[in-house]
Amino acid sequence: MTWISDPMTWPFLVLLFSVILVVVLITKVRFHPFIALILAAIFVGFLTPDLPATAAGESSWVSAVELPMLEFGIVAGKIAWVIALAAVIGAAMMESGAAAKIVNVLLRTMGEKQAAFALVIAGFILSIPVFLDTVFFLLIPLGITLAQKTGKNFVLYVVAIGGGGVITHSLVPPTPGPLIMAETMGLDLGLVIVCGLLAGIIPAVVVIITGRWQNKTFDIPLRVASNPQKPLKRPPSLILSILPIVMPLIMISLASMVAAFGEEVPPWIALQGNKNIAMTVGTLIALYVWARSQGLNARELWDGVSRPLEIGGLIILITSAGGAYGAMIGHSGIGEAIRNVTEGFQVHYILLAWLIAAVFKTAQGSGTVAMISAASIMTALIGTNIALPYHPVYLLLAMGFGSLFISWMNDSGFWVVSKMSGFSEKEGLQTWTLVLAVIGLVGLAQVLVLAWLFPLI
Repeated sequence: MTWISDPMTWPFLVLLFSVILVVVLITKVRFHPFIALILAAIFVGFLTPDLPATAAGESSWVSAVELPMLEFGIVAGKIAWVIALAAVIGAAMMESGAAAKIVNVLLRTMGEKQAAFALVIAGFILSIPVFLDTVFFLLIPLGITLAQKTGKNFVLYVVAIGGGGVITHSLVPPTPGPLIMAETMGLDLGLVIVCGLLAGIIPAVVVIITGRWQNKTFDIPLRVASNPQKPLKRPPSLILSILPIVMPLIMISLASMVAAFGEEVPPWIALQGNKNIAMTVGTLIALYVWARSQGLNARELWDGVSRPLEIGGLIILITSAGGAYGAMIGHSGIGEAIRNVTEGFQVHYILLAWLIAAVFKTAQGSGTVAMISAASIMTALIGTNIALPYHPVYLLLAMGFGSLFISWMNDSGFWVVSKMSGFSEKEGLQTWTLVLAVIGLVGLAQVLVLAWLFPLI
């Protein structure tokens, strides 16, 4: 049984067995992802020799249970407040009409002929604080209405909405995947936000190009109808509509820019640029806009907040469980094992980061879990011993793009897009799966070029 303690092979088997367990529990046994990921984290603990003890004199079996719980708490402590507030901002923007205002201004400004670009931009912007499925729920009625009005381009509109939203969902905090990756890798959040936004521009253009080709190639009729929006007492202005998104980004980015160009960040700038403070400010603005637009009193407003907090709580549980699983994979020794196997080979870590995320995504379906797991593995692999010829933010971007490849029947996003659009499973594969694969590959190519031209070190 010496192969169990072999640092060259055993960590790879632990990784393989745990991925199989996650896939089986989620897709076959239909366990809730939170339960499946916690069980997988404990499973990794039982299979890992020399696991760190959480208390003096603790047995390795107890450590296999306690350490995942400790890692779960560490991850939750880093991201719970931000994700909860992001859920509230998303609901407030939906209910107040702020999200619809942004979309309608874009459509009115760009015109009907550029409606697909407007929908891509809307999805791109709204998916920063709002979760992807919520953004799709919001925008798909507009796509349906446009298709009914023009009698064409329904596939293009669906692809534009989903493609634009999924890019920032995978690259820009405070969405859970990029947020956890930044925390795991110890990267400056403002830098990640700016780089994620910039790296998403070319893929967003590619979404339009791919969507137009798909629209011409696949003859998919419009089968669903849009629902009318409920009237508002005081619809918000464009400035008030975008402020809950823009203000936290400005505050966080300002602190990062001062840190990049100055020797010391003043305490007040550091405080206002803290992600928890910045998201709190954005949330207060969003709640004000919500209460103002619908004429809500304090009790009605906080009753409305309870629902997004429930949704945010579920996302926190799943994301933190994914973080615990990823951390346990790191404890398994996979980083050192990959170093040993690749010793003597010229390994491109951007390619490796993308591939690990892509394999995790294809195997178990969740892009967030894929990003979290890949970030844990890459952090364990690189550690402090490897000097990269480029900034590690490029690894984060590569994992974000890898987490989009491939979305199929084991991905909840696949079913959200397909069912809301009236697509069959085959049509979902022809549209959603294909465009995400294209985004993932184009994103990888872009990251490789950018890391070469602008290493940022």
